[in-house]
Amino acid sequence: MINSEVGLSLLDRSRTRAGEPDSAALRGTVARAARVERQGYDRFWVAEHHAVPGVAGAAPAVLLAALAGATSTIRLGSAGVMLPHHQPIVVAEQFATLSAFAPGRVDLGLGRSPGFTPPVRRALRQTDRDFSADLAELSGFLNGTAEVTLRPRPDGAVPLHVLATGSGLEIAAGRGLPVIVGGPLLGLGGDPEPGLRALAAYRRDFQPSPQQPEPYVAISLDVLIADTDAEAADLLLPEAWSMARSRTTGTFAPLEPVDAVRAAPRTAREQQYLEQAAAAAITGTPARVERRLAELLDRTGAAELVAASSTFDRAALDASDSALAALFGRPRPARHTSP
Repeated sequence: MINSEVGLSLLDRSRTRAGEPDSAALRGTVARAARVERQGYDRFWVAEHHAVPGVAGAAPAVLLAALAGATSTIRLGSAGVMLPHHQPIVVAEQFATLSAFAPGRVDLGLGRSPGFTPPVRRALRQTDRDFSADLAELSGFLNGTAEVTLRPRPDGAVPLHVLATGSGLEIAAGRGLPVIVGGPLLGLGGDPEPGLRALAAYRRDFQPSPQQPEPYVAISLDVLIADTDAEAADLLLPEAWSMARSRTTGTFAPLEPVDAVRAAPRTAREQQYLEQAAAAAITGTPARVERRLAELLDRTGAAELVAASSTFDRAALDASDSALAALFGRPRPARHTSP
């Protein structure tokens, strides 16, 4: 059984779909946030990607403002804003403004991934930046200790989170911040020991902060549920195929229908990437997903699941979201989850 105290969140990257305008992806994200609020989710995350054909989510603060207008209780956050692309004061101003529209519901997740391609990195004027120093500067603006007074002043706290891999965990531990981890650190389809050692080091080295008195780990991965294991595996195919193609052609394409993915010719390398994606996700019937999630949450000691789920069929995605909420005992009276 899944521990009822574990937080339940979704990450929606506003994935585009073949045959639809990009705007449909953004409208779909807003509609999904309103649905999962009713289903009892604690938090809804959006992401930042630039000039990626398969992703319409390029401006987290703007999208979160739309989500704030469509919801009333669910927490809203970025997972994340890529800090090397922005001046810290601009990010602080954006999220302080958001807090005026959704007081007590805004979270600021921060990462440092580079732009998707060299032309994108040039367009972003990306340079080598000290992530830890930028994080400290941003925190100073939000908590009122910087030499510049932030306007508007945040309406309540805006908690910071770190999208952490490798040294990001060390930075988060040193600054007393919660982390969101995924990928190889979870050990799905591979050796779990390196990730477990990294999480143990984060917890061991954690320095309590005014925001976060103790370590807090959220785990992020694809989770898809259907009536049968085979149907759930099919739901993963559009996202897995897009990822496989990006690694072989350099283009991260819009999601395609399952039948189109099945009919598409694929190289041995693309098949290998599809299998890797399946191994790194948790899919299946409700019983199978519940068992595997309970094992992963227990192994990592995570306090929150961030389901980064997407598929071409919006109705099937909605059904999967609802089934996942049921595994966590939702819906139940809404609560503001603050790490």
